[in-house]
Order: sequence, then structure tokens, then C-alpha cells
Amino acid sequence: MSLVTRFAPSPTGYLHVGGARTALYSWLYAKKQGGKFILRIEDTDIERSNQASVDAILEGMHWLGLEHDEGPYYQTQRFDLYKEVVAQLLCEGKAYKCFCTVAEVDAMREAQMAAGEKPKYNGMWRDRTDHPTDKPYVIRFKNPQQGVVVIDDMIKGRIEIANSELDDLIIARSDGTPTYNLTVVVDDWKMGITHVIRGDDHVNNTPRQMNILAALGADIPKYAHVPMILGDDGKRLSKRHGAVGVMQYRDNGFLPEALINYLVRLGWSHGDQEIFSKAELIELFDLADCNRAPSAFNTDKLLWLNQHYMKTLPPARVAAELQWHLTEQQLDISKGPALEDVISVQAERVKTLKELVEVSRYFYEDFPDFEENAAKKHLRPVAAEPLALVKQKLAELTQWQLAPIHDAINAAAEQLGLGMGKVGMPMRVAVTGGGNSPALDQTLLLIGRERTLARLDLALAFISNRAEAS
Repeated sequence: MSLVTRFAPSPTGYLHVGGARTALYSWLYAKKQGGKFILRIEDTDIERSNQASVDAILEGMHWLGLEHDEGPYYQTQRFDLYKEVVAQLLCEGKAYKCFCTVAEVDAMREAQMAAGEKPKYNGMWRDRTDHPTDKPYVIRFKNPQQGVVVIDDMIKGRIEIANSELDDLIIARSDGTPTYNLTVVVDDWKMGITHVIRGDDHVNNTPRQMNILAALGADIPKYAHVPMILGDDGKRLSKRHGAVGVMQYRDNGFLPEALINYLVRLGWSHGDQEIFSKAELIELFDLADCNRAPSAFNTDKLLWLNQHYMKTLPPARVAAELQWHLTEQQLDISKGPALEDVISVQAERVKTLKELVEVSRYFYEDFPDFEENAAKKHLRPVAAEPLALVKQKLAELTQWQLAPIHDAINAAAEQLGLGMGKVGMPMRVAVTGGGNSPALDQTLLLIGRERTLARLDLALAFISNRAEAS
């Protein structure tokens, strides 16, 4: 039998980073074993599910590169199948009709708590046959009352739950719609899921689902429950810790390679290795190496990884991801240097793609003003002579290439007997508008001859006006 995993999110919001990590683990495990990865949309919560959330999940999975082999399947399109299974369980005496009202069940549980007992449905209608004909009812699964359920969890180890701790859960509501625990069981069974990898908030559901699978005579998959992700304050990751939706990380300027690398290490390790390509992850990933304890999200570590990938990925790959940010920040790059060349000199200077766009504007468009502090410090009357001489030497160049540009700047400094700081910094402010840029010769090469000379003229005019005003 081939290995089959699945990712089964509920479309009630964005793709959370916790869900993305679960999807990643499921995807990696299937790929490593040569198996199949299925995407299933669990949209039975009609009131909260919506198409926008479905789209957000699909977009997040695609952006991360976690493409599914089958699906997406939608549970709302499978109601007939669920009804057949409920009818089968009823017919075989493995489920029953319960006519208790909500108030009766609440009172039942309150009495149990008052007596110091675990609150649960007491099986009032489990064996009764005096069914009323005019009252609504739910369908409950007839859970075994003896023995234990054993989960040989691939991450947490052996877990035992006594059946006496479990009540007869509802598998169909009074309007006939199936409940979560029933639909999950039927889908895992019919889709041939062999390994269920999911968050450990589902541990309590697992013994109930295993009992239903057993009642159906279905093969029971192996389970692996992944510990939750915490914020840096030790509390469950949520919006108060910053971005938690996958596409928000895209919007904030992260590369999918960085987020994938970061998420896989939130609960899994391979020695001391920090950087993994997808091919390496497929080769090395093993559920046995996952931690049993929760992991804390660290944005600084993610930023470090993001900068690493910005510097080491082929510039064309970074450029492909940068396109969204160029559109979002309305930067037209049609008139200027090749985007890959700008990435090559800027990537080590920033940590996100969003920042990269912000600091690269001067390569493609003219700036309205010089930065006030930079101009005050470096565009002073004393800078006029070196700027004019550098402009002259640059204008005389027959080739606008790195070495001639470099030599022209050095020649001007030597001719005036000045250190590079007294020539280079005024030059940098003059051509970029501010005090930060890559190496000056590289910066001028990418800005281009005409723009460089025009900006030097503007800087010289700025200095002259400043001198006159004072």
C-alpha cells in the first residue's frame, strides 16, 4: 500500500503558520516516502466557511510550493457519502438516535460536575427503543464502554485512553448534517489516508475517530501529533505576536524558501544544520526527529534566514518574488538597470524584499529632495570642488564600466589630495539622495551615466544655493 498523507484545513480564515507547518510536514513525509499528498477543505461549518478563506488557503499553499497530488476535495460536496455511513452505523447497531434536548444534556453535565465527575453524555438513549415520533434527534456513535484505545503516536509515543473516559459523541446533528469527527473519519477511510499528521490539539479527537474507524472495519492510519507553536512570550501564537497568516509574510517581504526553512525547524532538526533546500528536506525529514515540546516563534531568526536566501538564491529567483512588491509599492523599473543587478548589490544590505524596494528607488526614479541630515553633513560648500572635478572626469569617460568609474573617482581624490571620505560621501549623497548605498562605483554603474551627471549638477546647484543663503 502506498503512503498517503493529507492536509485538511477549515476555510474560516487565512492559512495560519501553524497550519502551514503541519502541511509542510505532511508534504515532506509523503514526498520522502514516494507517496501521495492530498488537500482536503473541511468546509462543513457552513456559517463560518467562505470562499475568500478557501482562496487564501490555496494561495498560501501555492506560494509555499506545497502542491497537492490530489484535491482539493470539499466536504460539502460529499454529504451523500456521510449520510450513507451514518445510516450504515445505525443499521448495524453501532449508532443510535438521541432525543435529549440541549437543556437536558447541559443539566446532565452540571450534575456530574457538582458530583466531582467528568462531564459527559451519560448514554441515556443508548439502548432505548421507545422513540418518540414528534421530537428532533441527533445521531450518536455507540462508543465501546470497555477496554482502552492505544495511539502509537509517531511523535508523542504511546498514548492510552480508557473507553470509559469517552462518551457517545454526536455524528449527525438534528438537521441531518454530519459532524467533524464523522466527516474526518469517512474521508480518511475513503481517501486511503495512511498517515495523519496534525496539530496536537487533535489528540483528544483521535481515540474517538479510531473507534469509529474500527466500527466501520476500516484500516486505522498512523498518527503523528505536532506540538503547537508559541510566541516569544510562551503563549500560543496569535495576532498579537505579529503576522500569523502565511500571505502576510509574503506581504512583509519574506521569501517562501525562508519561511519553509524556518517552519520546518520549528519542531524538527537534523543535527546542527540550519539551512535546508527543499531537496535536502525531502531526503532528511523524519517524523521521529520531531520535538515533543512546543516551539517558540522567533522573528529575528526568520529575518536572518530571509536575508541568507536573498543573498544566495539566484537573483532571477529573488526578482520573481520581488515583482509583487514592485507593483505594491508602485516602482516602475522599465527605465533603469536590470533588476537582477540591483538585487546582487542590495541583498546583503536589507532583510526583506519590501525593504529592498524601498532602498532601491534611486536606481529607477529621481528623488524629490536630498535627505536633510545627509545633505547638511555632506553637501557643504567644501564639497563643491571635489564634486565638480569628479563630474568632469566621469563625463570624459568613453566607457561607463566599473573600472573606469572607480579610477575616475580615485583620480579626483588624488588630484585634490583628499581622502576618499571627503569625495565619496558627498558623491553618494549627490547621486542617491541619502547616505547609504552599495560601493560607490557599483552604484554609479547601475544608476547610469546620464542620471549620475544630472544628479551631480543638482547637488552642485544645491550647494551653491546653500552658500548664497548663508
